[in-house]
Parts: sequence; C-alpha cells; structure tokens
Amino acid sequence: MTDETPQRWFVQLTNAPLADGGKINAITRDVATFRSEAAKAGLVYTERFTYSNLFNGLSIEIAPSQISTLRRLRGVTDVFPVVAIPIPETSALSDPELATALAMTGADIAQNDLGYTGAGIRVAVMDTGIDYDHPDLGGCFGPGCRVVTGWDFVGDAFNADSTSPSYNPNPVPDPDPDDCNGHGSHVAGIVGASAASSGGVTGVAPDVTFGAYRVFGCEGSTTADIMIAAMERAYTDKMQVLNMSIGSAFQWPQYPTAVAASRLASKGVVVVASIGNSGTSGLYAAGAPGLGEKVIGVASFDNTHVALNTFTISPDDTSIGYGPASGAPLPPTSGTSPMARTGTATTPDDACNALPADSLAGQVALVRRGTCSFYIKASNAQAAGAIAVVLYNNVAGRFSPTVAGTPAITVPVVAISDAEGVLIDSRLASGSVDMTWTDQFGTFLNPTGGLISSFSSYGLSPDLALKPDIGAPGGLIRSTYPLENGGYATISGTSMASPHVAGAAALLLQARPNTPPEAVRVLLQNSADPINWWGNPGLGFLDNVHRQGAGMLDIDDAILATTKIEPSKLALGESQAGPASRTLTIENSSNTAVTYDLSNVGALATGANTFTPSFFASFATASFSASSVTVPANGSATVNITITAPATPVSGMYGGYIVFTPQGGGAIYRVPYAGFIGDYQAAPILVPTANNFPWLAKLSGTSYFNQPAGATYTMVGDDIPYFLMHFDRQVRTMKMEIFDANTGKAWHLAFADRYLPRNSTSTAFFAYSWDGVTTQGNKTYVVPDGQYVMRLKVLKPLGNELSAADWEIWTSPVITIDRP
Repeated sequence: MTDETPQRWFVQLTNAPLADGGKINAITRDVATFRSEAAKAGLVYTERFTYSNLFNGLSIEIAPSQISTLRRLRGVTDVFPVVAIPIPETSALSDPELATALAMTGADIAQNDLGYTGAGIRVAVMDTGIDYDHPDLGGCFGPGCRVVTGWDFVGDAFNADSTSPSYNPNPVPDPDPDDCNGHGSHVAGIVGASAASSGGVTGVAPDVTFGAYRVFGCEGSTTADIMIAAMERAYTDKMQVLNMSIGSAFQWPQYPTAVAASRLASKGVVVVASIGNSGTSGLYAAGAPGLGEKVIGVASFDNTHVALNTFTISPDDTSIGYGPASGAPLPPTSGTSPMARTGTATTPDDACNALPADSLAGQVALVRRGTCSFYIKASNAQAAGAIAVVLYNNVAGRFSPTVAGTPAITVPVVAISDAEGVLIDSRLASGSVDMTWTDQFGTFLNPTGGLISSFSSYGLSPDLALKPDIGAPGGLIRSTYPLENGGYATISGTSMASPHVAGAAALLLQARPNTPPEAVRVLLQNSADPINWWGNPGLGFLDNVHRQGAGMLDIDDAILATTKIEPSKLALGESQAGPASRTLTIENSSNTAVTYDLSNVGALATGANTFTPSFFASFATASFSASSVTVPANGSATVNITITAPATPVSGMYGGYIVFTPQGGGAIYRVPYAGFIGDYQAAPILVPTANNFPWLAKLSGTSYFNQPAGATYTMVGDDIPYFLMHFDRQVRTMKMEIFDANTGKAWHLAFADRYLPRNSTSTAFFAYSWDGVTTQGNKTYVVPDGQYVMRLKVLKPLGNELSAADWEIWTSPVITIDRP
C-alpha cells in the first residue's frame, strides 16, 4: 500500500484574484493577515510562492501535524494539497518523420494548401525549458529570436520527487530557460519547429513565437505551485496560447492549477493541457489543469507510422524495426549473429524461469513478452549466454520496455512488434536465422496507429463534466530534442498530443484573429473526428467519449468551418432523473442557407469498476425537435434534443455524438455527449480494500500501524491520532467530528476539506492527522484528556449535503488522550 499524503499546501485567502476583479490592496492585506495569524497560532512553515493574478493566496510547506491548525486560521477560505508532478516518462527512439502525425490532423493541409503557419502568434510552453540553440527552434534566445522570452523558475538541480536520491525541493530561479531534459524541446518542436535542414522537423505552426517557462529541473518532478507562478508570468508576458504538457491526475476542476488555468482562459489566453498518462489507472483519472472548465484537455492517439532503427534477418534481409530498451547497452550498428528462440509464439511465460546454461551461447535470444518483467527475461537470457535479446510483443503494436535492475543487464536488449516476432519465430521453427545489425532506419506502419493510446487517461471529471475535450497524435511522435542529446527523439505521451492542439490553436488564431478561447474550443470540437474503439476497431464501435472527447483534431476543417454549434459538448450528469434535454444553437457564417440532417451515434460505455475499465455496447437514444434544421445565411437556428441513457451497465459511463450532416454534401459537424448511468451517489467512496480501511493509526518513523482496538496518544510531536482511508472515487466534502466516547457529547469539528482526489490504485491510502483541537464557528477548543471517537463523513460528488443518503460515515475506535 502507498501513502499518498501531501506535504505542501495551497492556502486560498478571502478576496478574489486580480483576474476575477479583485483589488491588489485587498489581496496584499489578505497575505499580511495570514502571516500574522499564522505567527499567533505558532505555525512553523516555509513560504514558497505568493499569488495575485490567477489565485489569491500562497503555497507553503508545513508538517502534517499542523494542517488542522492551518485550516482554522482567520482569512483562510480553503486549503489544497500542492502535488508533485513528474516529468512525463518518455522513451527516445530514432524516427525520421513528424509528417505522418501532421497528416493525421490536417495540419499539413493548413500549412501547404491554406497557407497558415502561426505567424504572429505567441505560444507559451510550460515545461522543462526549450533548447533555443536548436536550429529548428530558431538557434537563439531573446528579442528577434523564435524563443523570444521566458524564465527558469527552478534551476538545473531542482527535483521535487521525495523518493529520488537527487531530491532537492528548493527552486533557484534564473532568467535562462534552457532545456537539460528534453521534454520541453520535444513539445516545442511539435508546436512550431521549422526544419533548418533536410533531417530536421517541421511542427504544426512553424512560424509561431515562443515563450519558454521552465518548471522542471534536469530530472524528477515539479510542483503545482510552481506551475501557477509560471501561468502568472505567461499572462504578464502577453502570451496568446499556453501549452501545459503536465498535470496532476485524479483531481477536480476546482484544483488550483485548473482554476488558475481557467481564469487565464477568461483573460483571453487559449489554454491547452494534456489530460494525463494514467490510462492504466482506471476511470476518473483525468488531470488538472486539463480538467479546468475553460481549458482544452487533450487525449492521445497513436501515430499511424513509426520509423525505427533496423536489423535484418535471413534469408531475404527482411528489415525489422526495433526500439532499444532502457537500462541496457545500446545495440551495435553492424555485425551478424545467429538467433535462437526460448519459447514459441504462444508461450505465456517465455524466459521467466532460468534457462539451461550456455543454451544461448553466442546467439541473439528471441523472447516473447508476458507474465514476468522484462528484466527477468533479459537476465535469464543473458545468464544462458545470449549476446543480445530481442523482445517481441504479445499484443498488437510496439512497446518501450525497461530492463533496469540489479545486477545490470550488460547485453543489448531491443523491442519489436508482435507481428515481427511471430515472423522470426516461424522462421526459427523451420530452420536457422541470422540477424544483422544496421545503421539504417525504416518507416513502419503502426498497428495501433490512429487509435487511442494505451496510456491516455479516462474521464469523466469527478463532477461529470465531459473531459477530455479532444484528442491528437501523441503516441510515437518525432520532434526536436536538445542538441547534446542527439537533436531529435521519438516520444509517446499525452504530452505530445497537447502541443498538436496548441499549434492548431495558433493556426486558427492566425486564420481568425481575435477568436476568444471558448470559441477556439468550439470550432475544434465541432470539426473533430471520433475514432473507433482500440480494443477491436473492426467491430465499428466508437471509443469512449470519456476517453477521446470530440475525437481526432481536424485543424483544416476547423479553419474552413462556416458552421459553429454551441454548446460544443454536453455533460448530461446522472441518469436517475430520467432523459436529459438540451438546446443546441447552430450559427451559419456563410452566404448560403444550409440544411442539416440530425442523427445520433453511440459510443461504447464503461462499467462501474473504477480501477479496471470494462466495455459495453450500451448506447443512448436521442430524439430531436425536428429531424433536420435549416440555418439561414449569416444567421442561426436552434434544435432541441432529448437523450435517454442506456439502462446498463449500472454505475457506468456512456456517451455518443449528435451528428449534423449537410444535405447535398459538405463538412459534417458533431457534438459529443456523456453521462453516468443511474445514481452517481450510489457508488461507494470508502472502499475498505484488503487492508480494511479506514484505520485509526499510530505513526512510527515513516510507517503507520493500525489500532483497531483503540489507542492512547500523548499529543506530543507525532504521537497524535492519524486516520488512514482509501477513496475509490473523488470526495466532494470530508468532515471529521469528535465525540465523547462515553457520553456522546459533541466536541465539534476536527477537520473539514473539499474536492479531494481519489487514490491512484485500489490499495493506496491518504493519511490525516488530528492535533487535539476542534472548532465551532469562530471558536476553537482544546479537547481535554479523555476518551473520544472520530466520526468521519464523506459527501459523494454531486451529493446533496442535506441528504443523509449522499454521505458515507465511519466511526473510529476509541481515542484516549493522555497528555504528560
């Protein structure tokens, strides 16, 4: 089980920030009041950032035992955890083309046929910095350069990952936003690289001007408070588009980074953010700031092609594309060796057990993925004498393995597709096969090309808002990389999808100057193209709306669109109240009237289990106030729709698309919709898991120990009650109330919080402490020595505070307070 308790906190103060009409004098007084009240209360904390434009408050670092006191301070309206956000994991491969990804979205048409390049548009990239020396990114920094401005908020050595040996949470800002990691340069290249040579890359909007806002060190994690500081600077620098290929999973749209990003959009900046790489972590996993109400949250689709290093196999020199595994030496670029297989194309646990000594001596081992780790497979093959290992997939597509471990793997390890592995296996079954390493590259069809990426996070938002908003290519994308690291790399992630949309926004703003951020999202969503289900695209079912949003970005159609439909997405909420009715407004900016036929196309639903998605062909039905609608030239019309959710799966999520097809031909437009099947409040939050949470616990060192029979606490130092709980879904409100264990007398409120994330896995937990103090209104009470219980109450998302059925309640074992 994993402790996911935060150490740093946002402190939200009374008045509105400047972006919402607040006054600087009032904001300054709020901060002064907080510092004074914190000193009176004896809080020991480190102040990290103060904010005024997009958030009124501070971020601080404080001991968990003082959080209860912090929440009680006069002028503190809310407290949110400052989460650590890792640089999204990437794997670098060689790949000569970004062009296939541009073709997937129509960016090539927008550039070559329509003539738009993003010229004159200022795009902020909040990331690991930008290697502005790269010729494809302009080759310089400052006025007159492509990267015209920026700031390093952290310094090279910064790393907020407390589990890392290089942990260093102390930012050292400076004015040079150079990139020593690579992620930010890759993102910037997708937005707007302009190839300076035949081997270079061209991005979506190759003439944009960049602002580089570095929030990561050379490795590790950043924190959410640094992100808000960077947003405020991008606003001051008058950026028109902001890309954030980073985020915090399992959050609410009320999380500070999401709120700040939405405020930035309200001030005229198109804000685009990756929805997250938590596709294996189940439903309701979308991240902030992508969850923000006015933010364009972006899902990832796999690139249609991938170009890779190659080796050839006998007897006909068939070219096999491979990716090197991390944690192993790089493969050579020449040399021929015999191959041997350790199993067959159906072996489920190939090379998971020790292999006969010297059985692979002098040979390259072919090993099928499955059952055990890549490290175990490579280690067993190496121990049997293999001079290299070729891992092949056991499902369709390619993969990026790591064989890091102790002792280290000392032979090259590479990964190939399932089809290539089966081909080599079949040849080995009938005779000998030699393989030859080369220094050549080859372009290969990606079996999962055009489908949702396996890592792309699921929505919906905890308040059932429709997220993600749209998707773009993010799997296997080649772009710029720091020159010292080779200049180019192929990387996968929603990090790579988001800059496609940010670049598209720049093209749209060039084509349609002064388009407000909300209208940019409407145009992009209306023109997007939904994609079939990744699990079996041949069945013809559309993938979940709560995973792909409006579908694949189609930028040329968005630029050319003469029709706009609002709202551009429909969040239908829970279906227990019956069918949902909505009104859509269709605007026609052309000089000719258009008649649209209306239809409904369902997408697959998912089941109730949060952590293990299941899929159902359960579709909503829709009725319309008219089967077609005529929109006059330069005019508008409305249509009423009523959507009836499917009856099953109970507590699942459903979705689909309202389709507008023009009579006589032309561009088709769509509006996605999604909702929850049944009573959202019926889904449990406090799931016990195998550890039987919640716990009353004691803290010893860094470990918690369950106290099911009750426990005695001195209330000195860390000898205070801790409460451990697992949240299967996000929590709207949590309250901890104290009662005398013998008389039932109420001792008021120990703790209250709002908008809490869910746990990332089915066994993880959060820990909350109580310092022996309670509140009622403006009064505080030091609870005297005695015996007490804590009553935990959690309000479910969208729950009614006045409805007992919408709360879950747990009462702790007896807490004995015995101060020295």
